[in-house]
Amino acid sequence: MIGLIQRVKRAKVVVAGEITGEIGPGLLTLVGVQRGDGEDSARRLLEKILAFRAFPDADQKMNLSLNDTRGGLLLVPQFTLAADTRKGTRASFTPAAPPEEAQSLFAYLLKQARKSHQTVEAGVFGADMQVHLVNDGPVTFWLQTPPAG
Repeated sequence: MIGLIQRVKRAKVVVAGEITGEIGPGLLTLVGVQRGDGEDSARRLLEKILAFRAFPDADQKMNLSLNDTRGGLLLVPQFTLAADTRKGTRASFTPAAPPEEAQSLFAYLLKQARKSHQTVEAGVFGADMQVHLVNDGPVTFWLQTPPAG
């Protein structure tokens, strides 16, 4: 499972003119689900997201996590993260999980996140979304948990 995290001052997702999720300071996380991912992959990715030190401490060192800052978490499903771009100029989506599996795992990740963290918002799986953000830094990290097996 893949999580592209971006430290943000604020972020929101708009679907058909309606805001589906909005946070202040925190992490916008684009989520990609790969073939072979399961609930264990989702749990491990969530642990990494919440514990990853992407926020500055008093000395301006990135030593604080979302757990420490209690900032917002905006999860946005994005299947294109699982693309294979090694050849040519057109992506192959063979590594991506089938839509039904990916939707189920994204829903599981969201449910677990809401159990574990105070402020969790989300985009809409399969929707045409407009993601608005003010990247803070900019600070962006690629987190990945390998599929089981």
